[in-house]
Amino acid sequence: MVLLAAFGVSCSAPRYDSPVALPASFSRAGEVPPQARWWRDLGDPALSSLIETALSHNFDLLAAWDRFAQARAIARREGAPLVPAVDLDASTTRTEITESAQQGSGAGGRNDVRLGLVASYEVDLWGRIRSTRDAARLDSQATELELYTAAITLSAEIAKAWYELVEQRSLLDIADQQLRTNQQALELITLRFRRGLVPASDVLRQRQLVEATRGDRLVTEARAQVLQHQLATLVGQPPSSVELPEVRRLGPLPPLPETGLPAEVIDRRPDVRQAYATLLAADRRLAAAKADRYPRLTITGSATLAAEDLRDLFDNWIATMTASLVTPLIDGGRRAAEVDRVRALVSERIHQYGQSILVSLREVEDALVQEEQQRRRNLNLDAQIETAEAVLERVGDQYIHGSIEYLDVLQALVSQQDLQRARATAQRELIGFRIDLHRAIGGAFDLERPELATGEPATS
Repeated sequence: MVLLAAFGVSCSAPRYDSPVALPASFSRAGEVPPQARWWRDLGDPALSSLIETALSHNFDLLAAWDRFAQARAIARREGAPLVPAVDLDASTTRTEITESAQQGSGAGGRNDVRLGLVASYEVDLWGRIRSTRDAARLDSQATELELYTAAITLSAEIAKAWYELVEQRSLLDIADQQLRTNQQALELITLRFRRGLVPASDVLRQRQLVEATRGDRLVTEARAQVLQHQLATLVGQPPSSVELPEVRRLGPLPPLPETGLPAEVIDRRPDVRQAYATLLAADRRLAAAKADRYPRLTITGSATLAAEDLRDLFDNWIATMTASLVTPLIDGGRRAAEVDRVRALVSERIHQYGQSILVSLREVEDALVQEEQQRRRNLNLDAQIETAEAVLERVGDQYIHGSIEYLDVLQALVSQQDLQRARATAQRELIGFRIDLHRAIGGAFDLERPELATGEPATS
């Protein structure tokens, strides 16, 4: 089990204060402490199964793990110069000597065998190497936080797609019921037309409504199939290969989760923490750029064994050690320009960090106000549906008694059926705003680290 790394990194990076003045609290506080795996609060086993599967099989998330592994390797690489580098140099040389070169003593040859160790080490006088290493570690941490942000985003995307699928299924059931109602009305109007009680235009208008209902159902069915394909892809499977539970009704929402204090939210959100980690990394690169203007001290040592015969190799050896100090004199202002560039980068990261805080606070407040207003809208739709049903019943009676035209009945029928569909969509929107709230206040949760892919390339 992989746990999210602690926010701080044991390096000399300073602590930056928030560039944004945080409010004392949010507009609403909530009632129930949220779980780290927030989707479990919705009490939907089908949704939980989809998200749990996606966290292990979604290819975008697996690629994010690969980027994290690369960043960790880079951090180890950048810290390597703090340890002396030692190389082994082994060689053997065969030299052929002609008879004339040996002044008549006969042709022959000589073997030269050499074995040596060469060590080099740059003394990190001004902390340039340590600062570069710390920046790479902070980059690795930012990449890990980006991974957890991607996991939260993926879970929210699956939740929204799932509930939209349930909405479309609900709309299919509503369309079937409305189609039956409209067909029954068409039969009744056709019968009255045959008796000479109503004009042909009433039959044609009702027939158009029946066909319009069929057309809307086809669009809804296509949308449901597209959503099933989307969910299959999100969980790492080919389209149409995942059997999804036949949930066809959107249930009520649980109580509002606790939002916590604004300071707690920004400390919990991985995207805000990622912005802060990139700020600290830029700070360390600024320290490295400044240190690069100062002299570098490098120590090099070598021990070489040499002989004509391997048996005599350890009888002759030479050891050397040198120290060199290199001081920049004229570089055309390159190092100073690099310091200015990284200083501006730090300023950019501070502003990006501040913006990420503002966005996180705004997302929480947006989700809170949208959910509250959506609840009111749903109650309003319920009242409208109740009134529309009463109106439809009244005008239907009046039409049967011949006191009004069928156009009034048709208008009331269409209005009532539109409201039925709008109510189903409104409930899905309410759930969507709750998902937005969980995403806005959610923090990182434990994830299983996958193995690196080792597939063999395809061959013809």
